[in-house]
This record gives sequence, structure tokens and C-alpha cells, in this order.
Amino acid sequence: MKAIQKGFTLIELMIVVAIIGILAAIAIPAYQDYTIRAQVSEGMTLAGDIKAGVAEFMAQTGRWPVDLIEAGVVEVGGGAADKAARYVASIAVSNGTIQIVYGRDANDRINADPGTSATSTLDIQPYVNANGDVVWLCGNADPPVAPATDVPSPGATASDPVATTLLDKHMPASCRTGFGGA
Repeated sequence: MKAIQKGFTLIELMIVVAIIGILAAIAIPAYQDYTIRAQVSEGMTLAGDIKAGVAEFMAQTGRWPVDLIEAGVVEVGGGAADKAARYVASIAVSNGTIQIVYGRDANDRINADPGTSATSTLDIQPYVNANGDVVWLCGNADPPVAPATDVPSPGATASDPVATTLLDKHMPASCRTGFGGA
């Protein structure tokens, strides 16, 4: 009588384990970058109302707001509201430019210098185009095309330049190097 094989051989099981290991080695870093980009997008969402406040302030006064209070982000007591969340330590405005500082529960790979307490930032700089609309330069993207300018009106102060420290791979596509401005 002939014996009937039941189950898998050791070689077949080892091949399956090796394939799963290779797939995991590829998938885990890609998933980490995905989760970091999701954490970075939280800051972009939090900055949405501030962008509207900066644009409105510029439309009314012809200059950029110097801080969060001038941008209209205030709490009940009249001071600047604390714009923080799970992955965002703070958001500030300086001459119209919005700076998002990451920290708190954010992935350690977001830090500007991993292994230190240094935090990464994403800056969003306002420009005014020929129609008088506010357009935004996010992170390391290319500046908006001329005649867009960061000086909203003659004699006004220019918006602060972008000082983003996040890596390109952690930013939304519209904030990366080589992305054309609005």
C-alpha cells in the first residue's frame, strides 16, 4: 500500500515564512511613512481657519497679520487660542506665515533630528497674486509664479520666509520640492 502525504513539507513551510518576511520588510516602512503623513496632515487641517483669517485680515488692512490674535484666532479671554492637537504642539503666525510645530504624540521620525528633543516644523507662506487673491506656498514647494508677491501692498512688510524642517517624504505632495506654486 502507498502512503498518502498529509500536510506540508518543511521546505514548503519555510518558503511561505520567507515570503511573508520579505513582504513585511517592505510593507512596514511604507506604512510608517503613511502614518507620518497622516499626522502631518492634522497640522494642515488645524491651520485651515488660520489661513482664512490671514487672508481676511490682508483683504481688510492690506498687510499680513503679525500674530494669531491679528489673524482672528482668539480665545474667550482675548489672548491667542492654543492651536494644538494630538500630533501638533503649536501653531503660530508671524507676518502672515503660519508655522506648524509637530510634537506631542507625533512619530519620532518627524523630529528634525531624531534622537533629540528638536521638533519639526511645516511653514505655509502667503502670497498675493495679480488678482489680489491670497495663494499659499507650503513647505518646500516652488514659489507661486510671478507676478505673485509676498508683499501684499506697497509699503507693507513681506511675509516671513518658509523655514520648514520636515522631510519631503513626510509632507503632502503639494508641499514637496518641485511642486509648482499656485
